[in-house]
Amino acid sequence: MPREAKKQYYVYILRCRGGSFYTGYTNDLERRIQEHNNGRGGRYTRGRYPVELVHSERYTTRKEAINRELEIKKFSRKTKRELIKGYDPTTGNK
Repeated sequence: MPREAKKQYYVYILRCRGGSFYTGYTNDLERRIQEHNNGRGGRYTRGRYPVELVHSERYTTRKEAINRELEIKKFSRKTKRELIKGYDPTTGNK
């Protein structure tokens, strides 16, 4: 079994100070949120913390997580809000 298959990967959306959204992926969600809140996360979130986790999805491969992250990053703000509320605009499912 490939080593990567044992890991879990997460795609997440954070609400930043000021109400903007940040989307990323990681294999350790708790650690990554702490990094964002300590000013050591992504460049965008530096200076926009504290951040709040508002959505996350779990994947079994890094490739799946990266592809989903890129898909979500292309969403409009309205579509991201729908996803956060539990409606997935890509599948039409709640």
